[in-house]
Amino acid sequence: TPVAAGFDRFEKELMRPFFDDLDQLFPLGAEGNVFNMATFASKCSGYMNGVSQLHGQVSQKLFPDREVGYVTNGVHFPSWESPASDLLWKETCGEMRWLGELAELDNVRHLSDAKIKQMRNQNRQTLVDYAHSRLQLTLERIGQKFTPFLRPDVFTIGFARRFTAYKRVDMLLKDQERLLNILQNQKRPVQLIVAGKAHPADQEGQALVKKWVEFIRRPEVRPHAVFLTDYDILVAERLVQGVDLWVNTPMRPWEASGTSGMKVLANGGLNFSVLDGWWAEAYHEAVGFALEDESKLYDQLENTIIPLFYSDKWTAKVKESMAQLTPQYSTNRMVREYTEKYYVKRS
Repeated sequence: TPVAAGFDRFEKELMRPFFDDLDQLFPLGAEGNVFNMATFASKCSGYMNGVSQLHGQVSQKLFPDREVGYVTNGVHFPSWESPASDLLWKETCGEMRWLGELAELDNVRHLSDAKIKQMRNQNRQTLVDYAHSRLQLTLERIGQKFTPFLRPDVFTIGFARRFTAYKRVDMLLKDQERLLNILQNQKRPVQLIVAGKAHPADQEGQALVKKWVEFIRRPEVRPHAVFLTDYDILVAERLVQGVDLWVNTPMRPWEASGTSGMKVLANGGLNFSVLDGWWAEAYHEAVGFALEDESKLYDQLENTIIPLFYSDKWTAKVKESMAQLTPQYSTNRMVREYTEKYYVKRS
């Protein structure tokens, strides 16, 4: 990640007790009197690559003396697809679909709208049930009664990630009353599910968690939103399987790749993201939504995205996202690309 926290640096005197040959080692990572691990890694590598096209371009500027290519990240879809999604893909593209030719995954485009909607409804129902079970357990621990409030037939927005400043996870909260109006719309109802953690040393990130929790605890917000605590891989799995819209708000170009948005692809979720990381190269109008500007976020939700969900055109976008992006952002493609671009050259 091209932010200062992504580059570990160590004072020379701190290193001295651990290296007998420090005078020989230190020049390989020297940045004045500090040892830069990224500089050291670049000088010891046969090849360098970014993990998205944009990240490759940014990294080239950081390391002008090296040729920097790129291989965009991918995700292991069998680890992230829901049972309902797995069944749909299996019926359409076969048992070994993630191991075969990428072009064969295009068949999902020809599924009926009814099949896609059935899969999405099952995924959303599973997420709602999971969120309710987590909330019930939390409330019972403190002696409070739980009443279910999330609905399986409502447009569900979500995101889960590490809370840190450059990811701008509070962008949706810039105008809290506007967000509340969106959530309270009775004609086109919306619900929001959020999860995340901050690094123990990241006070700014912890403040962002607090900001979200305080918003969701407001009595008028509570029937429409939930913050899932103890964020871990299981919470992330349920969220990427169940949400209709995955929101990502990084500060361009600081997101190296990002993979959370990739994980929704096989499950029929759509992305609404800043054009950074992988989404900068993946996005076009048929497969998702570009978050154009912070000031336009609410307008895009109210005037474009939410009305589209409650129309007969949403499913067509889901099909195109699944057919076009799932093959391209799988580990199948990624490993092949590393092999062809780099590993074979070094063998």
